[in-house]
Amino acid sequence: MAGKPKLYYFDGRGKMESIRWLLAAAGVEFEEEFLETREQYEKLLQDGSLLFQQVPMVEIDGMKMVQTRAILSYIAAKYNLYGKDLKERALIDMYVGGTDDLMGFILIFPFLSAEDKEKQRAFIVEKATSRYFPAYEKVLKDHGQDFLVGNNFSWADVHLLEAILMVEEKKSDVLTGFPRLQAFKARISSIPTIKKFLQPGSQRKPVPDDKYVETVRRVLRMLYDVKAN
Repeated sequence: MAGKPKLYYFDGRGKMESIRWLLAAAGVEFEEEFLETREQYEKLLQDGSLLFQQVPMVEIDGMKMVQTRAILSYIAAKYNLYGKDLKERALIDMYVGGTDDLMGFILIFPFLSAEDKEKQRAFIVEKATSRYFPAYEKVLKDHGQDFLVGNNFSWADVHLLEAILMVEEKKSDVLTGFPRLQAFKARISSIPTIKKFLQPGSQRKPVPDDKYVETVRRVLRMLYDVKAN
């Protein structure tokens, strides 16, 4: 029997958080090794574990996988969260891609100056409410089903819920005016594996704090400031 997937990343969200979400949604237990020192990171580099010299890295099924999208695609396919045919997979890829774009605006947020954070917060909310949430509201209306693709729970649903909750951390009432997304959020959050992941004590990470930012900067030797959009 194969061991549990093992995740190599920082003790925080970043690009690994969507991988945690998807594994949790699939009901898969996983282990984590948190990078806290430059030496840990350099060891991974030296033993050839990081093909492109970057994390996240996940050990799964005898592979050391890097590149977030490749890892997510593999997990989705392995655990039947990637649609029933090529057309459904294409739709899932399209919706996940859109959600990724929105998440990208949020991932840089912890690394911004205080002034830039306020600008970025407004930018995130504006993009969510004028571009991304209207699109998913329309998808749900036109599709007429409980889920984004087909009538089955998929990676697209997991990713969208994660994004919604991330934006709500920036503005709690951001779903006002999006009744289908409000219902979607409640529905997907009640799926047993998701509900478990949303409970205190799970492996879901909190909003990134100063300690997380300092650790990432130190381990990766980030000598430059991140700029707002």
